[in-house]
Amino acid sequence: MLNSEADARRVDEASAILLIDHGSRRTEANALLDEVASLVRAQLGPEAVVEVAHMEIAEPTVAQGFARCVARGAVAIVVHPFMLAPGRHVTEDLPRLLAQAAAAHDGVRFVIADPLGSHSGVIDAVIERCRAALRDREPNKP
Repeated sequence: MLNSEADARRVDEASAILLIDHGSRRTEANALLDEVASLVRAQLGPEAVVEVAHMEIAEPTVAQGFARCVARGAVAIVVHPFMLAPGRHVTEDLPRLLAQAAAAHDGVRFVIADPLGSHSGVIDAVIERCRAALRDREPNKP
């Protein structure tokens, strides 16, 4: 959640948010990112430009997602790797793919946000999911 109106304006000034995950052969796995994008849009407001992309396997690709942001008027794009850790995909693959995508769009710049990692919201979600599992599911017996 944004902490202030100033934070909200900074996102608006950025013009677009591009959420990127790994990508999957499973349609329902890819659909999760669309759901996350809808929730982000709902918090930021109807004017927010929020697009999705998958690094591999599924479309839209990083280049396609980047181009969608530009087509919607973005001159600056905040890229969020919807991943947990700053592994190879976040530190090597994404910067390379984004630089290639940006090269096709003169004057458009981008910045990569940190992955989800150990953010307090992720920790809260882990605890909530564990409590729900204990409450709603029968434990396996040895």
